[in-house]
Amino acid sequence: MASSSGTNLSAAIRQSPPVDLTIPYEPSWIKDKTILITGGASGFGAGFVRHWAKHGATIIVGDINVEKGNTLVRQVQQETGNKNIHFVHCDVTDWQSQVKLFKEAIKLSLHGGIDTVVANAGIAGDDPLQQPKGLSAAEPPKPNFKIMDVNCTGVLYTTHLAYYWLPRNPGSIPSSMDSNPSKSNRDRHLLFLGSVASLAPIALQPQYGAAKHAVLGLFRSLRASSHIQGVRVNLLCPYFIDTPIVTTSARIALAGGSLGKVEDVVDAATRFVADERILGRALVIGPKIHVKQLEDGEWKLVEKNAPGSRETAIWEAYADDWEEVDAFSKNLVRVLNALQASRGWIGWATDMVRAVGYGFGFGRR
Repeated sequence: MASSSGTNLSAAIRQSPPVDLTIPYEPSWIKDKTILITGGASGFGAGFVRHWAKHGATIIVGDINVEKGNTLVRQVQQETGNKNIHFVHCDVTDWQSQVKLFKEAIKLSLHGGIDTVVANAGIAGDDPLQQPKGLSAAEPPKPNFKIMDVNCTGVLYTTHLAYYWLPRNPGSIPSSMDSNPSKSNRDRHLLFLGSVASLAPIALQPQYGAAKHAVLGLFRSLRASSHIQGVRVNLLCPYFIDTPIVTTSARIALAGGSLGKVEDVVDAATRFVADERILGRALVIGPKIHVKQLEDGEWKLVEKNAPGSRETAIWEAYADDWEEVDAFSKNLVRVLNALQASRGWIGWATDMVRAVGYGFGFGRR
């Protein structure tokens, strides 16, 4: 019965084949696209803005931090010569603020529409859910669910507005695996920022884990009906990446392992945005390592240039994940644990020094 149900569900999913990461793509395919990014003033968002601006995209940056947003836009305009980079203040937890962001994006678009919406805004931090304060009182104080508000409710607002405006992109046609990305097409693309915490539990961060699981659930649901509005949806699931969202305490806990790099997240995102043939897929981004795939499908951490090995920081988390994702998560965690073991005490000590330095403000972006 379960097998039959899985087969029927598989038939209902409109998705492209697994992403072949060995096939190159052209970042120039994003030229003249209008891209709206929430939380675009720092972290991944700022990386997206800098890279996509170089390739001729019109970008509308929405962020709650006015100073960072305006500074980023001025810098990118100066560095790239692309004047079609704009900042609009946006609090993603405020519905009207997001409505304003999308309306401003339509006005600022050179063709009067939006090609890609990147639901990037997200936060982390101390989570009161498991550590309620004031237990000596008659009742605990009301908890702060800001992480859930930003990472879940904010994403739902962005999705709702994206599904209103993307099909109204002038000259666009329903997304299709038969698209030719080398042509200047008007796109209808919604890109979610999930996390490895979308696929596996994350210790001491129940709100963050719940919100990122919600993003995964949203992605799974939308890809099943994306053909109705012709909107393609894709998902990024970064591991711990070297950005300010990874706190000092998290860096200490991760000492001995390895953090991923923003440029690899940008690479994965650019492939999704540029190649209009990719629908309903998910990529995990972690530290760059050398692996060899065994006959049983599992990965083995190997030395550089080992026969049959490849270097990668990006992994296909198969979008038919009702069958594959549990095995994928186990496999990924196992190979990352092997990486930690291979780096040994020297790697742990190096990361501890960096983590403590980060707490004093050294190395922050």
